[in-house]
Amino acid sequence: MSYKTIIVNLAVDSDPMPIIKLATELAQGFDARLIGFAAADVPPLVATDKGMVYEGEIMQVDRREIAERLAELHDSFEKASLSSLWTQYFCGPTRALGLVARSADLILTANGGEDVYRAVDIGSLVLGTGRPVLVAAGNAEHLLGGTVLVAWKDSREARRALADALPLLTKAKKVVVATMEARLGTDVRDSLADVAVFLEQHGIMARTEVIMGEADGDRLVAFARSIHADLIVSGAYGHSRLREWAFGGVTRSLIGESGISRLLSN
Repeated sequence: MSYKTIIVNLAVDSDPMPIIKLATELAQGFDARLIGFAAADVPPLVATDKGMVYEGEIMQVDRREIAERLAELHDSFEKASLSSLWTQYFCGPTRALGLVARSADLILTANGGEDVYRAVDIGSLVLGTGRPVLVAAGNAEHLLGGTVLVAWKDSREARRALADALPLLTKAKKVVVATMEARLGTDVRDSLADVAVFLEQHGIMARTEVIMGEADGDRLVAFARSIHADLIVSGAYGHSRLREWAFGGVTRSLIGESGISRLLSN
C-alpha cells in the first residue's frame, strides 16, 4: 500500500511555503501525484432589523480579494512544487475539500481556523471526507517520521487509522503503539500483541506500551513528547449533533494540538 495521490490544502490566510515544501517532500517520497488546493468564500448576506449587514458591494470587493489570493497561492504552488495540478473553489474550504477528496489517498493540511469561510474545520474534514487527514504541525516543512506514536484503542476508528497510516509507518525509524487503560488486563495485552503482529506482517517492528489511567488527550500528547514522536496516528471519534460535531476528549485534544503532526482517520 502507498499513497498515489495527495491533496495539499493551502489556507488563504497563511504562508503557503512550509506546507508546500512538506507536500512536495511527501509526494516525492511516495512517488505520488500532488494536487494543490485552495478555497475561500465570503459570508452570505444577513438580514437584521437594521437592514443587510453585509452589503453586496462589499461582497464583490471581498470576492476580488479572494480571487487575487487564490491566484497568488496557485503561483506559489507552481513555482515551488514539482506538480502543476491545481484546483480552487469559491466555496467554504471544508465543503470544497470534501468534494475533491474522492480523488485522493491522503489529505494534507495545516491546522484549521475559526472562520469557516476561509479555513478548514479539521474535525468536520476528518469525519466527513472518508479519507485520512494529515494535519501538519505549525509551520512544519518536513515530516521527519523518526518516531511515530500509534494511539491504539480496539475500535473501528483505530483500526482504520492504523491501516491508513501504513505507508508512513513503513518509512518510520521507530513505531510505538500505545493504549491508555485504567486497568491492565489480558484483553489489553492480547490487543496490543495482535497489532504488533499485524504490523510485523507489513515489515514494521513496533514497540507496545500501556499508559495507565483514563483516556486523556493531554496525557497522550505528553507521552508523545516524552518519546520524541514526530507524528501521532489516531482514530477520530465523534458524532453529528445538529450540524456540529461532538468529539471525544482525546480527539478534541489532537485537533487542537499544533506542536506535533497528526494523522487522523475515521
